Amino acid sequence: MDIRNKISAIYSLEQLSAGNTVVHRLHPMSKLIVTFVFIATVISFGRHDFGRLVPFIFYPTILMALSETPYTMLLKRVLIAIPFCLFIGISNLILEQDTAFKIGTIDVSFGVLSFSVILYRVYLCVMAVLLLVAVTPFIELTAQLRRLKIPNIFTLMFEMTYRYIGVLLAEAVSMRMAYVLRGAKAKGVDIRHAGSFIGCLLLRSFARAERIYSAMKCRGYMIKNTTLARKKFCITDITYCALICVLCLLFRFVDVGNWITTLVEKIL
Repeated sequence: MDIRNKISAIYSLEQLSAGNTVVHRLHPMSKLIVTFVFIATVISFGRHDFGRLVPFIFYPTILMALSETPYTMLLKRVLIAIPFCLFIGISNLILEQDTAFKIGTIDVSFGVLSFSVILYRVYLCVMAVLLLVAVTPFIELTAQLRRLKIPNIFTLMFEMTYRYIGVLLAEAVSMRMAYVLRGAKAKGVDIRHAGSFIGCLLLRSFARAERIYSAMKCRGYMIKNTTLARKKFCITDITYCALICVLCLLFRFVDVGNWITTLVEKIL
């Protein structure tokens, strides 16, 4: 049951793409371009530029509000990516111990600063990708990748792998249930049988994949026919794309936080 819940959780984010908000109705290419520009500008900052990265929170905040995407669903998926960057951040804590600034009587080292930048950068980038999936149907994303002349083999592998995850997990559920029923005291797969279990799962997956692909071809599936009818850009798509890209470039080349602080000090 836990694995079945995981299968449902994998595709629950994509189910949100069937919404009808102003963000959902935007052209998928404009959303793809904006996501690419946002991630490129975020990762282009130095490892100590935390202050200049702060304004980039505008993108996930505004997009979640306009698309009515639940924050808790996205946060759970962001937390999965955090452990992968912790080791890099921990090494910075050890190697960079010089003081960057002070908060009262507390010294904040460059290692703590760079560690915070890594975590915040991962948070922004993962949120941008999750929001893209949450507001754009998966088939439209792959169609836009083909329009960008991404090699079909990579797009097809990406498409089929994503679609086949649920099938693979379903096969694992069936095999595990059969394993448990054959052993009265078995609560899971014993380590002694793990190798043969994985091997059987691999063979069953290959056989199931061939049957699925044959069924798809019988229904007329071909790579050249997988693209959707092209939508036309409207003024809303161009405005959205231009506005977000301009803001990202502005925050990249202008220290907005320092500029606002200086302006407030002059006014006061």
